Order: sequence, then structure tokens, then C-alpha cells
Amino acid sequence: MDRSTEKKLVERAVELGKSARADVVAELVGLTKSESFHVKRLAVSALGKLAGTANSAEVVPVLMESCRDRNPQVRQYAIKALSAYGTDAAPAVNDLLDISVNPAETEYNRKNAEKAHALISEAIRIKTEQSKHMCQKCAVTVKYDEYARSMKAFQRVYCDKCFDEVFLRRRNYDTEVELNKTIETRSGTLVQSDGERIISDYLHSYGISFRYDERIRLIEGYAIRPDFYLPEYDVYIEYWGMDTLDYKIGMMKKQKLYQMEGKKLISL
Repeated sequence: MDRSTEKKLVERAVELGKSARADVVAELVGLTKSESFHVKRLAVSALGKLAGTANSAEVVPVLMESCRDRNPQVRQYAIKALSAYGTDAAPAVNDLLDISVNPAETEYNRKNAEKAHALISEAIRIKTEQSKHMCQKCAVTVKYDEYARSMKAFQRVYCDKCFDEVFLRRRNYDTEVELNKTIETRSGTLVQSDGERIISDYLHSYGISFRYDERIRLIEGYAIRPDFYLPEYDVYIEYWGMDTLDYKIGMMKKQKLYQMEGKKLISL
């Protein structure tokens, strides 16, 4: 596929994900079969964003199939998307459990599958036992589907009203980040800059496993996205590639979070 066509399809997948319309599912399903894994991963991600709007009976089987895609990043996005469907993703619970313990799977996908399995299982438990979870912003009792969507998106519990207040800003930011991942490394990971490519290639050449740009909770109430995390060494790597005032302020805040939690950080 030529780059021009791929770019158009990528933009279309992102556009459909933002639409919040159930009638775009068929087109997104078609995009999940694209020859470009970049298109496929964003189409799968878009299906996850339609949770609560799309017909889950139509979407969940597609996401389960994408969990078996040959590209690990497509599998990653499919696993994360499934967790947004809460109890409707119950048919995927056993598959997610299998992925979480599969030694042939990438470590970050095993971790994601473990999280998705836990979220869906908890949503099922809430529905079954009518357990109560409170919105962390307004303190109202949330429903089981609200719990699943908010935990998948924010790792916090929000009711739908509070979820909507913060979701648009977060979604736009995440979308911008994903679109900026255009540089392919030796390991097949897509990164945002040449500096990150050099780091990724270095780690890959020495056989050091890593997770790239994965949201990780450090301390209660905060979650950040380290550039690289080395699970074997419990070490974080941040590449500070910009020199603007706002960027430096954000950098110092992020470094403070690592320091507060006593995390091992390599700053480049």
C-alpha cells in the first residue's frame, strides 16, 4: 500500500472513531482487514472508542479476531478495546486469560490482557452482585458499564457525566500522540522521534525488553506515560526532546512524580 493511501485510511479511521456513531462500525470493521497494520490498529482503537454506542454483538467478535492478528500492536489495541465493552466482552474472557499467560506473546500484551481480563471480570462481578463503585469526581454510584469504560480510559471511576467532561480532552491528546507515531524501529515499534528510535533500537539490539509509551500509574491519583519502561529492571527512560518553557515545566513535574515514588529513572 502506498503511503498516500495509507495516510487517507489512517485519517478516516481516526475520524470514524471520533464520530460516536453506531452506523460507522461496518466501515471500521472493513478497515481492520487492511493490509496496513497502522490502519488496522487505529481502526481497532476506534471500535474501542465506540463502546456504549456500537452494537457490541457486532464489534466484540471482530476485536477477538484482531487479538489473533500477526502484528503485536494490532493485538495490543484490540485487547485494550475489548476492556471498554465491559460485560458485553464476556465471550473474550477466556481468550484474554490465555493471552496473559502465553510465553510466546509480547510482555506488554500479556500485561494488557491481564488488565483487560481483570476489568471485564470485575464488570461482570458488579453486574452479578450489584456491587457499588462511586464516581471519584461527584461521588454518585456508577453502573457496571460506566465502571468498565472509565477504568479502561482513565484507570479511575467516573459516572458518564463526569466521564464526558474529561474524555474529549484526553481522547484528542491520545489521538494526536498515536498519529505522531510514524517512525518504525527495528523491533517494529512505532515511535514519535529519531531520538526515541535510537533508544528503541539500542534496547532491541541488546535483547532488553521494553514497553513504549504505555500509561502507568505511579502514585495514587496520578498516571503518566513513560517513554520507555524496562520491566526486567524496573527502570524508566524518558527522552526529553524539546526545549520550550511549557515542555520543561512538564518535564520537571514528571521527574518529581518519579522521585516521590522512588522510581529508577534514566533521563536522556
